[in-house]
Amino acid sequence: MKTLATGWRALAAGVALAAAAPWAVAQSVSAAPAATATAKAIFAGGCFWCVEADFDKVQGVLSTTSGYIGGNVANPTYQQVSSKSTGHAEAVEIVFDPAKVSYAALLEYFWRTIDPTTKDRQFCDAGSPYRTAIFALDGEQLKAAQASMAALEKSKPFPEPIVTQVALAGPFYAAEDYHQDYYKKNPVRYQYYRAGCGRDLRLKQLWGKQAH
Repeated sequence: MKTLATGWRALAAGVALAAAAPWAVAQSVSAAPAATATAKAIFAGGCFWCVEADFDKVQGVLSTTSGYIGGNVANPTYQQVSSKSTGHAEAVEIVFDPAKVSYAALLEYFWRTIDPTTKDRQFCDAGSPYRTAIFALDGEQLKAAQASMAALEKSKPFPEPIVTQVALAGPFYAAEDYHQDYYKKNPVRYQYYRAGCGRDLRLKQLWGKQAH
């Protein structure tokens, strides 16, 4: 029997398979601009379509990639992960410019895009793939995430405890192409899913004006 969440997602997904045309720009070595230092962050906040859409709004974020992390199967498919048998969470790998936005600022933003009070669930999506988590890429990020969570426990505008996982990252596997930039490729289906899932309504209930 399909759950309500499965129904919303299935209706939203449809047959959204999009192909991107490759392109390249020839450039001489002497004309190449200086490389910009970048860093990465990995956050799990339920449906990765929504997490991508939320973080693409942040100034200093250069790219977002939907994928799977935290499981016990290499190169999992969406079907495997959604069966809740591999242990993976849907997550997004974020590439950002530390000169424009700090990891600490991304953490603060992340909290206000999720419901950190529910275990193995986000809004209408239930099960371990939809758990919230911060997957730190090194010891420095781990300490920053733990400190951010401790500070939030003292300042949060709701009484429920925070159950978001904070852990060192294992392998991250990019999701299938049709999941990447889903909200851009399929805006009507995406908005139908997001509204039907009640994500923004719950965020406003939890965070008020702080919600993103």
